[in-house]
Amino acid sequence: MLTYERAASAHTLRAYRREIQNFCAYLRKRRGASLKMRAVEHHDVRGYLGELYSRGLSKAAAARALAAIRSWFRWLAKVGQVDSNPAALVATPKLPKHLPRVPSIEQMNRMVDFSAGSQEAAWPERDRMIFELLYGCGIRNAELVGLNLADVHWAREAILVRGKGRKERYVPLGDAAAAAIRAYLPSRQARLTSLSAKRGAGAAKPPAGALLLNLHGKGTGRLTTRSVGRIVKRIALSQGLPAEIHPHTLRHAFGTHMLEEGADLRAIQELLGHQRLSTTQRYTQLTVGQVAQVYDRTHPRAK
Repeated sequence: MLTYERAASAHTLRAYRREIQNFCAYLRKRRGASLKMRAVEHHDVRGYLGELYSRGLSKAAAARALAAIRSWFRWLAKVGQVDSNPAALVATPKLPKHLPRVPSIEQMNRMVDFSAGSQEAAWPERDRMIFELLYGCGIRNAELVGLNLADVHWAREAILVRGKGRKERYVPLGDAAAAAIRAYLPSRQARLTSLSAKRGAGAAKPPAGALLLNLHGKGTGRLTTRSVGRIVKRIALSQGLPAEIHPHTLRHAFGTHMLEEGADLRAIQELLGHQRLSTTQRYTQLTVGQVAQVYDRTHPRAK
């Protein structure tokens, strides 16, 4: 169901499988291997969450586990394996709200520009393009590595992005991002030619369609999300930015900086590919200084 109806990502499938297997192991240990699923009650689910807390897991980890268990029982009820969803009676742990720390516009510009000629960049043209697409287009890490050459629509000045649930959207391709792609493509072709020569005749050809390639043509040849994370962190650290900088930080910065410059929240929602506006509101934030400026400019008692 997750695969074919929800079109869940491989990461989601692994996470749900792991959480459900762990819950089943807990049930076998506590109530025996002969336990029928119809006999599972909400206090079993609560007990499992308590077990997670006793292991030192955070509320966020417990909430993720509960979400997987709820989804599983919802499906079991749908196909008639259980009468009701016992996990629906268990409250989700209340999570602390943290605003993401977003680099300033100046910091982001410096980091993107630095990526082009940095000694920290193993492939400067590619790494510059990574920053331009993550920050300039606001796309997710997984969306970035999934891009193909055919997804760049030059005539429309846009890229076709495949988001969560295989939903597609077009994202405007800014001048800086377009220039970065054009600068990268010749070096990409040169690397493909070099890899083909090294592999020799009769060897499997490296991928021709993937936009982002890894350095050595390993595996499928396509760059992985983990590699993108390492590239972003390495260059961010070289610019004196915090160690928690990761690809999603650039997506946060995209939304936040557009909001700072006066973009409509609905437009940002479309660009980020969010189904609900409330999700977009969590991705964007106003600085204290900006809030004070708005107050000074608009409230009659502030003047």
